[in-house]
Amino acid sequence: MPRSPLADPPAVFPDVRRIAILRANGVGDYVVSEPALTAIRDAYPDAEITLLGAGHHVPLVTSRPSPVDRVVVVPPVAGVRIKTAAPDADEATIEAWAAEQREHGYDLAIQLHGGGGNSNRLLLRLGARTTVGAATPDAPKPDRWVPYTAFQHDTLRWLEVAAAAGAHGARLDPRIAVTEEDLAASRAVVPETDAPLVVVHPGASDPRRCYPEDRLGRVARALADRGARVVVVGGADEGERVAKVAGGFGGDVETVIGGLTLPGLVGLLARADLMIGNDSGPRHLAGAVGTPTVAVFTYANLADVAPLTRAWHRVLVSWHGGCRVCGRRVLEGWCDHDASATHDVPEADVLAAALDLWEQRLPAA
Repeated sequence: MPRSPLADPPAVFPDVRRIAILRANGVGDYVVSEPALTAIRDAYPDAEITLLGAGHHVPLVTSRPSPVDRVVVVPPVAGVRIKTAAPDADEATIEAWAAEQREHGYDLAIQLHGGGGNSNRLLLRLGARTTVGAATPDAPKPDRWVPYTAFQHDTLRWLEVAAAAGAHGARLDPRIAVTEEDLAASRAVVPETDAPLVVVHPGASDPRRCYPEDRLGRVARALADRGARVVVVGGADEGERVAKVAGGFGGDVETVIGGLTLPGLVGLLARADLMIGNDSGPRHLAGAVGTPTVAVFTYANLADVAPLTRAWHRVLVSWHGGCRVCGRRVLEGWCDHDASATHDVPEADVLAAALDLWEQRLPAA
């Protein structure tokens, strides 16, 4: 097997006018890759950067200053697609999409998506002059590649890939710009008050990551008793989870179910004094806009996407990470119960972390 050609610090490629970056997954996945994206932007300041992403990246990236100039939505390619109910794209659809990208004429294509078994195959169809990405031993290899290994934090992983393209970034904390439009969209749904604001988000794209909602409600209640204004937010399909948080809260609590646009969510999280939840896109967004967070992670996600700093982020970990119904651990595969795999984290520990960070954030509250 050929050795990864990175013995010496790689230089930038010459005459790069157009760059494609494949990162077609969740909101949180975009956030953890932002330091690498910015490193690429800094290394190629005059190039047009296209994010080959998902539909939700359009309002996230194009409505604010970002390292990306435009977003092209990737069709649901098997092994690359995000989790949706749509069927996999057929070969004719994929080829038509790839042909459009070849016509655009990328000088450099970078894979920040995964191990490359499927994503590098798609990358190599773009017709770019040069390719860079991560690769498992059995994956197709770009021109420059770094090994894709388990239990590496994604921010560091993608910074290594960026470095292979000559983009040597040093910042580890993701950042998302907040605009006046974000703040206005949030205020239209959650008006301003004088009370310090706590946002609770009980959902996640993987239900196994969801901490029991009644416990989140009781933690939020303890903060409300200390003067916090609590707002529980969820997507249009998360009404049941939000209701369970409200039940644990044990009284009237503000809820927003599906009423926030993605920019509005960014604005609300930026206004918050504290965010409580799970390993989810909103938690990553909260950290990236500078809001302190308390979140529960499985042992698997601790390794690759948990916040790297602890000054303003508290991380609770399920070291077993087993289904609440059958006990199957998250790295052992799906069990189809869609039940919490973080339930073994004591509620008292989550409460202690929330109160500790609350007092740090608002010592006079």
